[in-house]
Amino acid sequence: MKRDYINEKDWKPQEISEILDLAAKVKAKPRDFRSALAGKTLAMIFEKSSTRTRVSFEAGMFQLGGLAMFLSSRDLQIGRGEPISDTARVLSRYADGIMARTYAHATVEELGRAASVPVINGLSDLLHPCQALADFQTVRERFGNVEGFPLCYIGDGNNVAHSLLITGAKVGARVTVVTPEGFEPLSEVLGWAREAAQQTGGEVRTSHSVEEGVRGARAVYTDVWASMGQEEEAAARAAKFEPYRVTSRVFGLAQPDAIFLHCLPAHRGEEVDAAVIDGPASAIYDQAENRLHAQKALLLRLMGSGA
Repeated sequence: MKRDYINEKDWKPQEISEILDLAAKVKAKPRDFRSALAGKTLAMIFEKSSTRTRVSFEAGMFQLGGLAMFLSSRDLQIGRGEPISDTARVLSRYADGIMARTYAHATVEELGRAASVPVINGLSDLLHPCQALADFQTVRERFGNVEGFPLCYIGDGNNVAHSLLITGAKVGARVTVVTPEGFEPLSEVLGWAREAAQQTGGEVRTSHSVEEGVRGARAVYTDVWASMGQEEEAAARAAKFEPYRVTSRVFGLAQPDAIFLHCLPAHRGEEVDAAVIDGPASAIYDQAENRLHAQKALLLRLMGSGA
């Protein structure tokens, strides 16, 4: 039976841990997997532009012996009104998997319902599940374990925050999301994360206090204040988010061995000071690299011979 990776809430904690285990193996011994997806094709739908998502999936498929096809909404009839379900069914006849980076989460959900091949959520307005896999792979590499690991996310309660909450709860981490009032994570997402945390011993919390959230954290994470599609809100958001910038003082509240994380692209001087993101505690480039390895593991899990 085909599986999709659209919403990580639909995956068991052990299954997500197994993907991270495989990601570590793929990173350590890439040559062992270079023909694992030989002859397989991944169709990649992009409504939003991308650096890390496009390059990591294309490179990942190539390194696994397969082929990735970049399909922007301008290239597809979906951009001219073809039903999403028709696009999904047609691509299922050509490709062995579909990855979609969309605006509306409903789009990738409809792709998953209609496609007969695995569908991966490369990003939607609700979730960013592949990013969270790379994030916790980075934590594992640095600290050896994620169970009970204290991570604090500061900023907008957006798709990145949502996936950190759910994936973090699934792997048993302690995730705190700190936002200005009115920008909290969705209550539905918090419910999914808390349900997962009850199974794993993890913990999810929200707060409006930067000091409360960061104190004791071993990873401090932030994201841009206005995501793609929110450009008109940028000025208004900047005024509200200014007190939530990750400065050296804020980062100094975390534990001495803490790392700084950011999903990129970053705006230095806005959500984070250059002294932090470019400082010795920054792990942003390891984190970005791990998009490649985590996604290769996911592709193997969904499209490999043992899937």
